[in-house]
Amino acid sequence: MTTQWRKASRSNTSGGQCVEVAELPEAIGVRDSKDPQGPKLILTPGAWRTLVDHVKSDGLAN
Repeated sequence: MTTQWRKASRSNTSGGQCVEVAELPEAIGVRDSKDPQGPKLILTPGAWRTLVDHVKSDGLAN
């Protein structure tokens, strides 16, 4: 099975500060788009939702 990575929707306006995410069986993968062979974070769906909610509530998504 090939993992399908996708860039964050705001990648084009972030000045190169991009992440990619992938839906994995029972997890979410996160990696730096500039270093696709580098380290990856593997999060549970609950941890991913908490991270996304925190980023949005702190205004870090802009």
